[in-house]
Amino acid sequence: FFCPCSAILSSYLLGERLNLLGKLGCLLSLVGSTVMVIHAPEDEEVTTLEEMTSKLKEPGFLAYAAILLALCFLLIFYLAPRYGQSNILVYLTICSVIGAFSVSSVKGLGIAIKGFFAGQPVLQHPLTWILVITLVASITTQINYLNKALDIFNTSLVFPIYYVLFTTIVITTSIILFKEWVTMTVVDIIGTVCGFLTIILGVFLLHAFKDMDVSLGNLPQVLQNEQPVPVTRDDKNILIEVDNSSIAPEDKPKVFMLYT
Repeated sequence: FFCPCSAILSSYLLGERLNLLGKLGCLLSLVGSTVMVIHAPEDEEVTTLEEMTSKLKEPGFLAYAAILLALCFLLIFYLAPRYGQSNILVYLTICSVIGAFSVSSVKGLGIAIKGFFAGQPVLQHPLTWILVITLVASITTQINYLNKALDIFNTSLVFPIYYVLFTTIVITTSIILFKEWVTMTVVDIIGTVCGFLTIILGVFLLHAFKDMDVSLGNLPQVLQNEQPVPVTRDDKNILIEVDNSSIAPEDKPKVFMLYT
């Protein structure tokens, strides 16, 4: 809830430009994310690093992680140098995709911390250090590209777009990693899809119409005032109007008669 609200507040407090469609996009993004969170199934209970390791070794998650890494490399080394300065989605997509690894690392480290206080030898487990390295690298990359986006683009656009992209990636990662889709009902699936489509619509309104000067004060006059309906007149009305037209007597043609 913080990012869309901060985007709207920045347009008022910081004087940054966010038009009416952008505010509507923030609202739709917030609604879509809320719907996705409501219909997302609960995480599968994982209590040990061995269980977390088995989850990370699943073929489905390995294929998903490989796709995300390939997308990151494509964005960082090819698209970012060419289009990062002009397209806000490039930097924010990098931050969101990397966020999938940071959230997974945080969940694994949470399990490791619980095991540490329970007296388990988590420091000797290789997964603990892999998760620490992954978390540091992913957070560093996210901060770097998020700051680049904030330096170039409007804050009121950066935060809501980053919020919806990050939320979508994180929920997708959680569903694949813990196989939450197996326990999802038809209602949850429909709700998740509808929430995702609402997020797409909100991001589209934010990004596609960001340069338009649209506000409640300059809406088209056809939406603010009623325009008089033009009256269609037939030939009879026109003839009557011409016959009853107020023509000054001096403008009428004069006829002179000569008598001898």
